[in-house]
Amino acid sequence: MADLIRVPGVAAQIRLVAGLRWRILRNGLRRKSNRLDLIGMILAGIFAAFLIFGVSTGFFAGTRYVLTKDHASWIAFLFWAIFLCWQVFPVLVAGFGAAFEFRTLLRFPLSLRAFYLIGLAYGFAELSAVAGTCWIVAMLLSAALVRPSVLPLMTAIAGLFLLLNVTLERLLASWIERLFARRRTREVFLGLFVLAMICVQFIGPLLNRYGEALRRFASHLLIYLAPFPPSLAGRAISDFLQEDWAGVLGSFAGLLGFAAALSFLLWLRFSAQYRGEELSETSAPVPQRPRARQESSGAFVLDRLSPQAGAIVRKELCYLLRNGFALLSLLFPPVLVLLFSSPFAGSRREPFRHGLSPAMLFPAMMAYIVFILITPAYNCFAFESRGIQTYFTAPLRFRHVFLAKNLVLALVLIFDLSLCIAVFAFSAGLPSLPQFIATLVAIVFAVAGQFAIANWSSLCFPRKLVFGQMRNQRQSGMAVLIAFGVQIVFAGVGAVILFAGRWTQDAWLPAEVFAMLSVAAVLGYFASLDSLSELAERKKEALIETLCR
Repeated sequence: MADLIRVPGVAAQIRLVAGLRWRILRNGLRRKSNRLDLIGMILAGIFAAFLIFGVSTGFFAGTRYVLTKDHASWIAFLFWAIFLCWQVFPVLVAGFGAAFEFRTLLRFPLSLRAFYLIGLAYGFAELSAVAGTCWIVAMLLSAALVRPSVLPLMTAIAGLFLLLNVTLERLLASWIERLFARRRTREVFLGLFVLAMICVQFIGPLLNRYGEALRRFASHLLIYLAPFPPSLAGRAISDFLQEDWAGVLGSFAGLLGFAAALSFLLWLRFSAQYRGEELSETSAPVPQRPRARQESSGAFVLDRLSPQAGAIVRKELCYLLRNGFALLSLLFPPVLVLLFSSPFAGSRREPFRHGLSPAMLFPAMMAYIVFILITPAYNCFAFESRGIQTYFTAPLRFRHVFLAKNLVLALVLIFDLSLCIAVFAFSAGLPSLPQFIATLVAIVFAVAGQFAIANWSSLCFPRKLVFGQMRNQRQSGMAVLIAFGVQIVFAGVGAVILFAGRWTQDAWLPAEVFAMLSVAAVLGYFASLDSLSELAERKKEALIETLCR
């Protein structure tokens, strides 16, 4: 009887998949953690909406200016800005953000056309696509107010431009997904990304020194950019205002040609995925060597720990050494300190030429570095996966687990902060001794105080991450909000105490206050371990369900 069942059409297949996704989302909201995660995403979306709206006003004003001042040819620059943001931003965050795996749609009996349309529709859900659509709508609204006669053509151009951009973005995302299937490629991408971020800092000095030559080079480069879609879109509008109908038809035909070619390439990529293209990588078998009898490690710190905590510390250190992304992330803080401190450095004994001094910049930089390094503590079980079950079956308490994980992160903090302090001293010089001691004690207060909160967040809002991978990794929205809120509170308290020393003219007052707070934070941290161990037993089922699936 199966051959008598009528196969639903493309529209019905899309409607069924959309309904199923909606039911999965709605049923998932029955869990408290998913509801809180959704709240965090909504708050982040509100912040992004304000940012997009602010930029939209700039596109509105820019379109109004070029149309009222008879500079219609300049509208191509607005299309280029949208095009670059739409295409470049997803590529930059491709190795870090979470993306939907379209191969999972093949669990459903979809046709190739339905699979293609659903994959294309997902492109409009990207942040860059939402922003680009809003900016184009702002340009259309401005054109409707200034030059209503150009609105029909501009609407057609905008629709074709949207289709072209989302098709190209989906095509690039599919190619990147294929490249990132191998771990080595992901690590190379991260290295190139770090190098690019470092090179970006030299744009300002290069523009100051070679600005005129670069402007002449850019003017010659614009000639070679004329055949590309943003220039074609701008030229079509400019030719319409000049009543050059042949130019309008030529530019519109060029956009249609680009859209058709990109759609064909995207169809080929989705066809390969539809036929079952496998992008996973397998490891070659490694011959097992006989284990030598383990001697005492001789490590002073590990030998002083309990056997359970020492074993977990060794495991965490092995994970750190095997995770190339984590090792490369240790290079970020010293590079950031060098980049932020070098432009402001003046004389070692005088204030910076921008009005700042080491006494002001040093605590701010150290607080920023602590914020970067301690954020993973708010989801410290992210890479445990099925290994989380071992903690509940082994003869240990969760206080040993938290002690070991927090100790490893504390060692990482000490290592990176030492490098950052050395770089800051070389680049800009250190602040006065009271300020320096106060900053170090404030770091102890902030780290010890946050460890207890981060451990609680790891139990209440866990999120599974894949070891050795940065793509498709997204922390829990509520854990991110807690991390930001706690950091803001600790930064505010630290700023008030530091400024209190200036107001009272007592240079050692901040160090004394931070010392008392540090003692209280450390005692509070150790007192919280037993309560967190009991909480871990109550959250056992939720932890295993979240991390093992």
